[in-house]
This record gives sequence, structure tokens and C-alpha cells, in this order.
Amino acid sequence: MKFGYTIVYVRDVAASLAFFEKAFGLQRQFLSEGAEFGALATGETTLAFCHHDTARDSVGTEYVVAEESARPLGMEIGLVTDDVAAACTRAVDAGAVLLSPPAAKPWGQTVAYVRAPDGTLVELCTAMA
Repeated sequence: MKFGYTIVYVRDVAASLAFFEKAFGLQRQFLSEGAEFGALATGETTLAFCHHDTARDSVGTEYVVAEESARPLGMEIGLVTDDVAAACTRAVDAGAVLLSPPAAKPWGQTVAYVRAPDGTLVELCTAMA
């Protein structure tokens, strides 16, 4: 078994791609003609976004819509960076909400949390030692 991808279900795929490009410097890999699905170039594992209508059709049931929830969902996207403080500033300038400022953790990482406009919880962190 190999972890292949994460797909975030969103209202506006193009807007989510644009936010992640602006906020985190990721590059767009793909956007479908009807903007139902898009992906970012993130290395070996893909980060993708899917429109709610397409997702509901695929999943076959309702789910919690992240941007409609007052609280973040119990999952996160983790992005590794050498400069967590600068990454936080860039994300907030792009429209994210700062939830937890950069903090040194006992295990050696610096970690911060922001929430993207589409409701996605994003951890910004240094690499594990």
C-alpha cells in the first residue's frame, strides 16, 4: 500500500488552487475544463481539490463541509518549510486565518496553524529532526 493523494472537497476549486499557489508558493499541476477538479504539484503525494457536486456524486453521501463548519475539521494538511513565521505571514496575507502562531515543540519542530478560506486546516512546520 502507498499513500497516493489527498483530495479536499471545496466550493470553488480554482479559488482553492489560487490560494495555495499564492499563500504557499505551490504550483498548479492540473485544473479540469469545468473546474470540478484540480491538483497542485507537491512532490510524490498529490494535493488535489474537488468540487462538492462531483465529490457528493463520488462519495454517495453527505459530509461536513469544511468552510461551513465554525471549527476546523479533525484533519490537517501539513506543509514543511524552513521559515514557519514567514510562511504564516504569507498565508495570512493571502487570506488565511491564523489559528496558532509559530511555536517551538518539545520534539524539535516549529509549528503553526492557519485555516484556508475554503476551511482547510493547514499546519506549517519545520522538518522533523
